[in-house]
Amino acid sequence: MALVLVVDDAAFMRMRLKNVLVQDGHEVIEAGNGVEAIEMYRQHRPDLVMMDITMPEMDGITALKKILQDDPSAKIVICSALGQESTVIEAIKSGAKDFIVKPFQPERILDAVKKQVG
Repeated sequence: MALVLVVDDAAFMRMRLKNVLVQDGHEVIEAGNGVEAIEMYRQHRPDLVMMDITMPEMDGITALKKILQDDPSAKIVICSALGQESTVIEAIKSGAKDFIVKPFQPERILDAVKKQVG
């Protein structure tokens, strides 16, 4: 079981991810933007972060870089819509461990978690 921080400005997306993860036995905490994500990461030190790219206040790439500055061993998986290839490449270059394309397939979510936290 892993503690997973799910970061997305869309509540329904957080809910979908949370449902898949909880059904697989993981614990989930949530944040609605990059600023909240950094705060939640500092407080809880989750095993894995699943982060959207496009969010208000602070986008996923900026939050990814700040979390990795705090904790270089952080495991972050980026979740993005199709058509954001250049942003996904930037995320991987910035230290993201993996990426998942929206709309999510539950198997793909669980596969990404297993790869990162076993």
